[in-house]
Amino acid sequence: MGFKVGFIGTGNMGTPLLKGLLSSGAAKPDDVYIYDVDHTKSGRLAKETGVNQASSNEELVSACDYIVLAVKPAYIRQVLEEIQGVFTDAKVLVSIAVGVTTKTLKSIIGDKVKVVRTMPNLPVLVGEGMTLVCFGPEIGEGERQVVRSLFEGSGKVEELEEGLMSQVTSLTSSSPAYAFIMIEAMADGAVQQGIPRKLAYKLAAQALLGAAKMVVETGLHPAELKDQVCSPAGTTIEAVKSLEGNAFRYSIIEAMEKCSKRAIEIGIESESR
Repeated sequence: MGFKVGFIGTGNMGTPLLKGLLSSGAAKPDDVYIYDVDHTKSGRLAKETGVNQASSNEELVSACDYIVLAVKPAYIRQVLEEIQGVFTDAKVLVSIAVGVTTKTLKSIIGDKVKVVRTMPNLPVLVGEGMTLVCFGPEIGEGERQVVRSLFEGSGKVEELEEGLMSQVTSLTSSSPAYAFIMIEAMADGAVQQGIPRKLAYKLAAQALLGAAKMVVETGLHPAELKDQVCSPAGTTIEAVKSLEGNAFRYSIIEAMEKCSKRAIEIGIESESR
């Protein structure tokens, strides 16, 4: 492997990213360290995966070349101040915190520290995540490949300029929630018409999964795929008419706008802490 990686935080994002990294073969358990304030939880994870459980954030950072900061934005400053004394210029900090800019991270831990800002989403839990990565000019090509490998075991990775990282939160990081709401609503509609609830959830989820896969794999425009389903004077066009009449598209666009606005606010709040 040639490098060691540590995960600070083993919650809903840190744990699946860790497991994806190991299952992809990009890292061996002996080369991975974890730390979480919940020592019992991180201990169970270490026992399950065979990775090293650090006794502190400082121990983890001292042992690792790449440090994945998988904590909530509110705890960023506390953690960075804690590890500042052992973080050398040779190490790479990889943050998954929404809204927290590279500038803010460097203002806490040091201007010379190598920082990579990322934005994964919850489907990393099932290996279908979408992670956006922003590399600064100080990150070399070899380091970029390593960072990408940290996330490719849990899904797809794309690069994005930092000026759009807060905005993309509404498109990738938060959007699974929109899909979950739609699945629930579709299932409720099916239950109302007599379809058993458990089956309704399964059918609704598979419909969205299949539709998404068609967009990705065919390369066709979503509108073109929609037109293939809408027969003249048929059932689907009636449903589409109802959605349009209830501002379905506008609701999604407005929700994304508000989501992005909040991501930017979180970034501003993190600067003032």
